Amino acid sequence: MEGPLDSVAEQTSSFPWLEDADVLAGVTEVAQGPLAEAAYRIDQEHYYPTDIMASLGEAGAFGVHLDRYGGRYDLALKAMSEIARVCGSTGFLTWCHDACGLYMEQSGNPALLARLDDHARGRTMGGTGLSNPIKSLTGIEKMILTAKPVAGGYVVNGTLPWVSHIARGQYCGVLAGVDDGGDAPSREIMFLLDLDERVDLRRCPEFSGMEGTSTWAIPLVDYFVSEAQIIADPAVPFIKKVRSAFILLQIGWAQGVIQGSIDSIDEVEDVLGHVNQYLDARPDELRAELDDLTTRATSLCADPYCEDKDFFLQVLDARAQAAELALKASQSALLHQGARGYLMKAAPQRRIREAHFVAIVTPAIKHIRWEMAKLMREEMPA
Repeated sequence: MEGPLDSVAEQTSSFPWLEDADVLAGVTEVAQGPLAEAAYRIDQEHYYPTDIMASLGEAGAFGVHLDRYGGRYDLALKAMSEIARVCGSTGFLTWCHDACGLYMEQSGNPALLARLDDHARGRTMGGTGLSNPIKSLTGIEKMILTAKPVAGGYVVNGTLPWVSHIARGQYCGVLAGVDDGGDAPSREIMFLLDLDERVDLRRCPEFSGMEGTSTWAIPLVDYFVSEAQIIADPAVPFIKKVRSAFILLQIGWAQGVIQGSIDSIDEVEDVLGHVNQYLDARPDELRAELDDLTTRATSLCADPYCEDKDFFLQVLDARAQAAELALKASQSALLHQGARGYLMKAAPQRRIREAHFVAIVTPAIKHIRWEMAKLMREEMPA
C-alpha cells in the first residue's frame, strides 16, 4: 500500500530523509560534535555558523516540516530541540530558517518553489522579518514598511530594526502595507526580500549574548519587489493560514533549551545531589513538565494549518507554556550548578539568556497574553 511519504516522493526529483530515526541521528551527530564545540563562539564572538547550518540542512533539520518532504512537524520540533539542547542560538536560527521555508512553500509561487530545495538542504540561507508585522496585525504597533504599486510589482521603503539569520546574498520573508494614496494601507503584501546589492545592512547594538544569530537592521529605499518575490498578496489570509505553524515551530527551540537545562542539572547530581535535593524545580519535576509540553505540541502538530480560533488559542497557550518552562528550567539549572554554572563559558549561564530570548522574541509572552485576551473577548457575548 502506498503511504503518504510515497505520494510526496513522487512529486520531487529526490526524496531524502525518509526515516525519522535517520534524520534525528544525523542532526544529533552535528549538534553533539561541531555545534557543541562552537556554542561559546556563537554566543559571544559573533560566529555565524552557516557551515554548521549547512550540515544540519543536509541531515534534514530544515526540510521535514515541508509538505514536499512529508509535512512532519513533530519531527521538525524534535530536530530543532536536539539543536537548541546544545546551542540555543542555533536553535533560533533553525526556527528562522524553517519559518522562511514555510513561507516559500505555502506561497505557491513557482519562482519561490524553484528555490525551496536548496533552502531545505541548507545550501542557501533565509530568515524571517515578521516581528513588526505580527505586532502590527494584532494592533500592538504600526507597520513599518510601505509598498507602492508600480508596473510589474511594488516599490518598498522603510527600515526593519532587527532581523536575524541574514547576510548579504541571503533573504528573508517580510510584510509591507500597501499605499494606494489613502489615509491607511489598503492591504498588506508579503514578499521574499533578497539581500542583494540594493540593500545596505546596518549593524544592531550589541546584545548580551546570541551574537552569532547575524541580526541586522534593514533599511530599504525604493526597493523594487517583483512578482517572482511575492509570497502573498493580500497577506492577511496567508498569515492566518500559517500563523499556527509559525508559532508551533518555536516550541521545538524552547524544548531544546529546557532539555539542555535538565542535562546541566543531571551533570552535577552525583556530586551535589545531597544538597540540591532542597532546591525547587528538581529534574524529575522538570522532566514531567517537559513531557507534558511535548505531548501537547505533538498533538497540535497533527494539523498545523488549522485556522480555527480555538486551535490557535491552544497553540498560543502551548507557546507560552514553553517559554515559561524554559525560564523555570534555566534558572533551576544555574541554581543546581552553583558557581561552576556562573562561569562565562558554562552552559547554565548561557541558557539563562537563551531562555529569556525565547520569552521575549515575537510573539513574546506579553504579546501572547495580549492576543489570547483579545480573542477570548471576541467570543464573549455582548
